[in-house]
Amino acid sequence: MTSLLTKTPFDLQTWQWQGNSIQFTALGSGQPLMLLHGFGASIGHWRNNIPALAAAGYRVYALDLLGFGGSDKPDRPYKMELWQELVEAFWQDNIGQPTVIVGNSIGGLLTLMLLAKAPGIAKGGILLNPAGGLNHRPEELNLPLRFVLGNFAKVVQLPGIGTWLFNRIRQKSNIRRSLRQVYCNSAAVTEELVELIYRPSCDPGAQQVFAAILRAEAGPHPTELLPHIHQPLLILWGEADPWTPITGAKCYQYYHDQVELISLPNTGHCPHDECPDRVNTLILDWLERQSF
Repeated sequence: MTSLLTKTPFDLQTWQWQGNSIQFTALGSGQPLMLLHGFGASIGHWRNNIPALAAAGYRVYALDLLGFGGSDKPDRPYKMELWQELVEAFWQDNIGQPTVIVGNSIGGLLTLMLLAKAPGIAKGGILLNPAGGLNHRPEELNLPLRFVLGNFAKVVQLPGIGTWLFNRIRQKSNIRRSLRQVYCNSAAVTEELVELIYRPSCDPGAQQVFAAILRAEAGPHPTELLPHIHQPLLILWGEADPWTPITGAKCYQYYHDQVELISLPNTGHCPHDECPDRVNTLILDWLERQSF
C-alpha cells in the first residue's frame, strides 16, 4: 500500500474492512463531512479542501476507496454497490452520526446512492460534476464504439499485452495529457497532481483493478435514485467538463425540488481542485444556510 501524502496538515490512518486496509484521514471537529473522490483519484485530490473545511468548524473525513490511492487493490469484481457497502461500514465504525457527503465524479454518484439507500447516514449531499455511471452504458454508445471499448476491456486484463498497455496508459505524460483535457485551467495540472494519480498505479494489483472497473456495470442512473432522495442537494458543475457535460444537470432539478445548482464557468471536471477557494466558499455558504 502506498502512502501518497507526506507533507500535509492532516494525518493518514488505516482502517480494516473485509481483510483490506483502507486509507483515510479525519481533521477538525464539529458536524461531520465525508469526501468521496472520483475515478483514479484519492484523498490527495482534496488536499486544498480538507484544511479549509475543517478550519470552518467541521469534522472532515476523506477515504481512498478500495482499489484506489493508498488503499489495498485486491483482484476482485468492482462495482458501485461495493463502494457503497464500504462507505456505510466506514461510517458505522468511524462517524456514527448524520453526515453531509461530498462527492466528485463517480464519488458524486456514490453520494446519490447513499442519500437514496442509506438516509440514516446522509443528511445532505454536495455533488461536484457527478458521473452518470461507473462506465458508459452500452445503450449510450454506438455499435462501433461499444465493440472497441468492450475489446479494450478484455485486452487490458491479459498478462502480457495487458501489462504493456496499462504501463503505457499510466505514463506521466499520458496522465498529464488526460488531465489537461478535463481541467480548463492548465495551470492547475501540477506535477504534484500528476504524481498523486501516477503513484497508486505502481501498486501491486493496480492493473487488475483498472481492468475490473472497465468491465464493471455502470451502476444505477441518477434518475433512478433522485425520486428516493429527500435530503437537500448542492450541485456545483464545471461548465467546461467534456466527460460529464453540464447538460446532464437537467435531470436533477426535474426529479428533486431541494436542489441548488451552481454552474462554474471556465471550469472542468474537478472544480474542487481546479478552483478550490471558490468551491470551498460555496460549500461553506450552503452549509451555513441549511437547517439540518
